[in-house]
Amino acid sequence: MKDKDKIYRYLEWKSPDEMHQTSLEWISALKFVIDEQLFLNELVRSYTLQITGLGMYDESKELVTAISNSELEAEKLLKKAQVHENQLSIMIDDVDQPKMEKAYTESHKDMIFTIDNYLVEYRKLKGSLFQMISKVMKKEKQKRLLN
Repeated sequence: MKDKDKIYRYLEWKSPDEMHQTSLEWISALKFVIDEQLFLNELVRSYTLQITGLGMYDESKELVTAISNSELEAEKLLKKAQVHENQLSIMIDDVDQPKMEKAYTESHKDMIFTIDNYLVEYRKLKGSLFQMISKVMKKEKQKRLLN
């Protein structure tokens, strides 16, 4: 909770340029995640036979479901980040709108936590997938060496 308060206090001092830069970084990171998920899907597809043959079906099913959910979440967050970026004009126009500016700042705070939490969870998911594929590759290599 203290970390959240610290970020909130810091965020109140962020300039529109800094918020713009943060929004662009979110959009870039989410686009990269969406592209990377295509690779992860192909990776799972290419090892499907080995995964099922080694009795790791349940583990792989959970990961594939998590990847699918993560893809949907990334697309939603990307759209939300793009809309947020487009609304930045509230902060930089010459019209003094304190309520709208405060609402934008609050939504920026919420986006910080939402996107950061998503990226942390996504990295964990990706690590789990790589561990599972690594196990499959090791077992396949052991099989080849024994034959």
